[in-house]
Amino acid sequence: MSTETDGSFVDGLEDIERKRLYGRLFVAVCFASTLVGVVALVALLADVLYESWGWVSWEFLTYPPSQAVENFLPGGRGAGIYPALVGSIFLIALTAVFTVFLGVGAAIYLEEYAAESRLKSFVEANIANLAGVPSIVYGLLGLAIFVRWFQLGASLIAGALTLTLLILPIVIVSSQEALRAVPDSQRQAAYGVGATKWQVIRDVVLPRALPGIMTGTILSLSRAIGETAPILMVGASTSLFVAPDGLTSPFSAMPMTIFEWATLPEAEFQHIAAAGIVVLLTILLLMNATAILIRNRYDPRS
Repeated sequence: MSTETDGSFVDGLEDIERKRLYGRLFVAVCFASTLVGVVALVALLADVLYESWGWVSWEFLTYPPSQAVENFLPGGRGAGIYPALVGSIFLIALTAVFTVFLGVGAAIYLEEYAAESRLKSFVEANIANLAGVPSIVYGLLGLAIFVRWFQLGASLIAGALTLTLLILPIVIVSSQEALRAVPDSQRQAAYGVGATKWQVIRDVVLPRALPGIMTGTILSLSRAIGETAPILMVGASTSLFVAPDGLTSPFSAMPMTIFEWATLPEAEFQHIAAAGIVVLLTILLLMNATAILIRNRYDPRS
């Protein structure tokens, strides 16, 4: 009997050691997977910074682009990314306005007003599926609806509306999750003191869901500012020498100009393309930092 007990005890120890080994192997695989992404990102950033070193200047930010190499060299009249920079800022500002009103409004209706039904489930399932549609499809949709049907042409507002379609499903889903995270007991407490449904949403639900809503919205806008395919389909210029001055003006964007420079054969344009990538990454980092600050500012746990 003692021998059988000792044998079972030894088998149990071996089983525990085997499970621990599997656990350590799983952790090692996860760490290696993370390391691959981190190393690739560091290598990419190091290469971009090396290529752009000395090429990012005030003239680069304030001059229009050029395809003449001598304009980029010392003694040239200067050339840069100014029209595309202004176009990207206007584009993402308009996209933010449309997205906040449409995306957050749709999320509030679906989460707070719409009754549970098959239609609601169908709509939510389709919104979730639309979040995974390739961006070029939204570009074709924007070309058909905004450029041709509404006859907006290759204008700034057509590009903004197309980017709105691109990120709207993501904003709706993230806003719904933020609204859903607000405890129902807080809603019931507000109803208990006589608040109306709109007052509950305005004074209780939205303030507590705001960090999640704003974080999801700004991160979605960060994706939109780097998109090329949708705005290419609606007619964004690769090289524009004048910044847009109205909603119906032609426009360019930084990804378009960077792509144009990267396709040119001269080595100097590779440096200029890297400088444009640095400017674009800087704006993306500022937007992400804004999302973090907003989240921390309004998070009740802070």
